[in-house]
Amino acid sequence: MRLIDMVRESPRRLVVPLAGYPGVQLTRSTVKQNEFNAELQARSLYKLAERILPDAIFTMMDLSVEAGALGLPIKFPLQESATVEWHPVKQVSDLDQFKVVDPLYDGRAWVFQETVRQLSRKLSIPVGGYVIGPFSLAGLMIGANDIALATIDSPDVVRATVNFCEHAVIEYAKSLEAAGAGMIAILEPTAVILSPDAYWEFSGQSTANVIRHLDIKTVLHICGNTEHLIEGMCRTGAQGLSLDAAVNFPRIAPRVDPEVVLIGNLSPVTDMLTGSREAVRNATLGLLEAMRGVPNFIASTGCDLPAETPIENIAEFCRTVRNWKP
Repeated sequence: MRLIDMVRESPRRLVVPLAGYPGVQLTRSTVKQNEFNAELQARSLYKLAERILPDAIFTMMDLSVEAGALGLPIKFPLQESATVEWHPVKQVSDLDQFKVVDPLYDGRAWVFQETVRQLSRKLSIPVGGYVIGPFSLAGLMIGANDIALATIDSPDVVRATVNFCEHAVIEYAKSLEAAGAGMIAILEPTAVILSPDAYWEFSGQSTANVIRHLDIKTVLHICGNTEHLIEGMCRTGAQGLSLDAAVNFPRIAPRVDPEVVLIGNLSPVTDMLTGSREAVRNATLGLLEAMRGVPNFIASTGCDLPAETPIENIAEFCRTVRNWKP
């Protein structure tokens, strides 16, 4: 079943907040512990799903998994998501050292595969996994600032790195699918810096190749204001577009293919983290009313929720969507 079919068959609006890290509150654990322990992460997410009752749930969002699996040095803060410490690729030959690595043997890649495996057995709702987009993984290998300049000054280096990253992402995405994931979200935040033409050249084509290798629901997420990339994002073949709070959903909705689902876009910070339950309810109702005439829509957050987001705010968001009468 495609994502749009899931939406059309539902008698009400679907709600899928990008909520993973807040689950640590329910197991009294740290983000770092969950990143290394599949049983703990599955328990955190299971408890979260019990409390908020979403229509699907994703694993915790970690953009460093594939980079670490390839051998890049990763920093693991106790209560924040992991980050890449340095970026070793400056020329095409620098990629050779990574070509001998099989990322699927990495321990943390296994953690996320096993988390998906355990959750898909325990939950009746779809379980989703995350993969980083090829251009964003290339940005971790080259450096986010450096890759922006390199698309102009050294495009061959960028193309070679993106091509290498594409194959690594495909293998990891297929492993999550084999573990039981019902959907894959491709996270391509670095692509927001690109023009529409550069997006398709350096990110969109490669994202489309990843999607072609998967037989499950696919979602493409790019942070920030992506209104200039909407057509290119639709062109990738992604079944859903997860867009940030900076995007005006009612304005861009007519530009989105009706077979593609818009997913979003309450602010993770202004609405969900720092808002009261009443403020969350009002913001949710405002979004639902604004999107009333748009059938290809799933209510969600604009991006991943911080670990300290109040659980009751997330539950209020889901409850408000479930009870809304179109």
